Amino acid sequence: MEFMINGRNLAVSDRFREYAEEKIDKIEQLGDKVQRLDAKVTKEPNARQADSALTVELTVMGRGPVIRAEASAADKFAAFDLAYSKLLERLRRARDRRKVHHGRHTPVAVRVATAGLEPASTSQPIYAESSNHTGSSGTDTAEQSGYEVADDVPAGDSPVLIRRKVFSGTPMSLDDAVDNMELVGHDFYLFVDSLTGAPSVVYRRQGWTYGVITLDSKCADGEEDPHEELVAYRSRESATA
Repeated sequence: MEFMINGRNLAVSDRFREYAEEKIDKIEQLGDKVQRLDAKVTKEPNARQADSALTVELTVMGRGPVIRAEASAADKFAAFDLAYSKLLERLRRARDRRKVHHGRHTPVAVRVATAGLEPASTSQPIYAESSNHTGSSGTDTAEQSGYEVADDVPAGDSPVLIRRKVFSGTPMSLDDAVDNMELVGHDFYLFVDSLTGAPSVVYRRQGWTYGVITLDSKCADGEEDPHEELVAYRSRESATA
């Protein structure tokens, strides 16, 4: 498994790098053919609270879905431990989903499994990157994943920048999109609906309810009218009962 670590607004010490490398064996054991683990350490110089000045984001990429966890603390070691614990829990849930797929056993529903998880922080851009830092191996931008490559589009004389991210659009069901959204800890998830073939966004609403927005060219052409409907989410548990 390839391990990349970089820092934003701080230098990553050898001691911290060694500390992180000692813990990643567990990730390989739980992950489904994990190919890469990215660790990003960010220091907020103007953090209002000292206990959230350091943030560690861990992202696992492999054969299965991307799994991500993030945590903040007063120092980077504590932040890493918090993010690491969240990541292991999400890896376990992903492993349980694979076992259900192969008919071995049924995990708890998403609502129950994620009850103790905190939503990802919304105070920072989801994939904010610094182009001035690279991993220890010196990998250039062309070889980095979509989670690392910064593609800022200048907005003329405006200080506002638009960051474009491009990812593969593997078709999946609405239920799988909800599950993947929970695995990365986001409040929304962009996907291609395997039922309709249309680009869609599932998002978290109040309580344990979700919404989905779908783009349909037929509405633009006047062949169909925009419409709404209610659908029931089927967890892996109910699907195999």
